[in-house]
Amino acid sequence: MSKKKKALPVFKYDKSLKRALVVVAHPDDVDFGCAGTVSTLTSKGVDVAYCLVTSGDAGGDESNHSREERTEIREAEQRAAAAEVGVTNLTFLRWPDGQVEPTFLLRREIARVIRTYKPDLVITQSPERNWERIRASHPDHLAAGEATMRAVYPDSRNPHAFPELLREGLEPHTVAQVWLTGWEPTMVVDITKHFDIKHLALTRHESQVAGNKGLKKMLKNWARLTAKNAGLGKDRLAEGFKVVVTN
Repeated sequence: MSKKKKALPVFKYDKSLKRALVVVAHPDDVDFGCAGTVSTLTSKGVDVAYCLVTSGDAGGDESNHSREERTEIREAEQRAAAAEVGVTNLTFLRWPDGQVEPTFLLRREIARVIRTYKPDLVITQSPERNWERIRASHPDHLAAGEATMRAVYPDSRNPHAFPELLREGLEPHTVAQVWLTGWEPTMVVDITKHFDIKHLALTRHESQVAGNKGLKKMLKNWARLTAKNAGLGKDRLAEGFKVVVTN
């Protein structure tokens, strides 16, 4: 007889959460992974910013655009998607798409964004490979998540890491908590009221999803399964995260 899955905790907004930073590898990663959560946070008055490691210049569509043209297109799409969920502060690091590694240089650039923005919460991609769903573990996703975790701890809080940041006037900052998108969540965010906004945000990535007529159904099935596995009631929709306390 199989054991009944234990219900997961559901996020409850706390007024101490004022600023959040989402760090992902590609444009549309944030919207597939957590746009419903971002919309939930901004609706509560949380100031959310995005940091995109690449501009998606090597992926997704069958166009003949140059890398420079694709960069321009995908950054514009991400800005439009971000606006749908209440985000206007975006940083594009413009690392080459498909070539992301958790190098010291990337760690420094993410630490720079963290020290500049000073978020209470960082949301990023899981650095752990999902062997059961390999397409969810793009190497850029893993590298962006690993570099972000290293930037959170120890780089952004360590005054001796990257002294050039101190010379720029960027004081150390400690991020209290990280939420990892991906698999094996330890907490969920109920996005039922924000699902349509999530879908709308994703439709702004026209170069990536314009031909996907089943997009909304696919997203809803994912969100419904996450909610069900977390023990939420019928017809609820959710996004899941592994919560890492870092302070």
